[in-house]
Amino acid sequence: MNSSLPILYLSVLLILLASAGFTILRQVLKTRQTEMAISRLQSQLSNEKGAPEDYYQLGSIYLDKKLYSQAINQFQKALKAGDAEPEILALTYNGLGFAYFAQEQYDLAIRHYKEALKAQPNYVTGINNLAHAYERKKLTAQALQTYEDALKYDPDNDTAKRRAESLRKRFVTSA
Repeated sequence: MNSSLPILYLSVLLILLASAGFTILRQVLKTRQTEMAISRLQSQLSNEKGAPEDYYQLGSIYLDKKLYSQAINQFQKALKAGDAEPEILALTYNGLGFAYFAQEQYDLAIRHYKEALKAQPNYVTGINNLAHAYERKKLTAQALQTYEDALKYDPDNDTAKRRAESLRKRFVTSA
């Protein structure tokens, strides 16, 4: 029994070290891939006029890295780059709204989320984001209505269900 205890401890330690090593390696590879994508897109966009999709993709990477001002710049370039499909327009406006939301500029976020919904009215993620911005602005009635609109397009939307129920409870208790 005494000799099996150190082997058990070493085995557990080895398993912990292996899982930590795997996690670190995976994160390093993910970061390397992201940095390569940034480098590729930046050089491509500096050498030639890019498509809206390219600017959107670079802006999305900047959003992931929480570089909001650079993301806003890329999304605005995507909008100026020319004719984009409605889906790309909706994604770009949603990205702009998200960047402004992250900087607590809720009025600008709301404006861009609404633009996303003009481009693609059934864009459920944009509807959820708009409702969340309304919530942050303490516009409970608009937020509740917007979450209910999201549920019309996607009845299985867990976020909208959960947030609408929470707002209904808050709305009823405050009324």
